Amino acid sequence: MNNDTLKKIKETLLADKKRLENELAKFTHKNQAVPGDYNADFPQLGESEDENAQEVAEYDNRRAMEQTLENELEDTNKSLTAIEAGTYGVCKYCKEPIDEARLIARPTSSSCVACKKKLKGEA
Repeated sequence: MNNDTLKKIKETLLADKKRLENELAKFTHKNQAVPGDYNADFPQLGESEDENAQEVAEYDNRRAMEQTLENELEDTNKSLTAIEAGTYGVCKYCKEPIDEARLIARPTSSSCVACKKKLKGEA
């Protein structure tokens, strides 16, 4: 992979990292005991039974969103670490280079298309 492409991918990953951290900051707080872990805040909407039910439903939504964003952030951080280590763009299964177009389209890809198809049972 050429350096210009790698630089663009790194810029994309850094922007994604910032976006994900900003999204998480809107409704979570960092777990100080576990690096990279966030905890959804429980909403306080009121004291009535309806409001309590709404709080629980909202909290469930926040937990699901927290998990999704946390996973995306973890993948982004792994990709940034791999770039720094010089191991970015290598399939974790077959150890072959991942196609540049795939990495541009999905910078957090850790497997090549052929291995991904095998894992999904498509090959």
